[in-house]
Amino acid sequence: MEQLINSDLDGAAVFYDLKGLKCPLPVLKARKRMETLPPGARLQLETTDPLAGLDIPHFCHEDGHTLEETERLTNGHRFLIRKKS
Repeated sequence: MEQLINSDLDGAAVFYDLKGLKCPLPVLKARKRMETLPPGARLQLETTDPLAGLDIPHFCHEDGHTLEETERLTNGHRFLIRKKS
């Protein structure tokens, strides 16, 4: 369900697969993962939870992260988040 695919090297995004998880787990796991990243690091999430389209942007706003990209996929969403500095 969830995987860390690659590390954050040279500004590359860390990929976190959160497909199959239902609200509130995608946000809770994204928040916990963000805590382990250095300021300015990027995290790319993929989710299948239909509420993630609302919940992830809200999480970014509340925690001060920058939502750089949002993409609607056939079965979910993809988000690119930059951790606050």
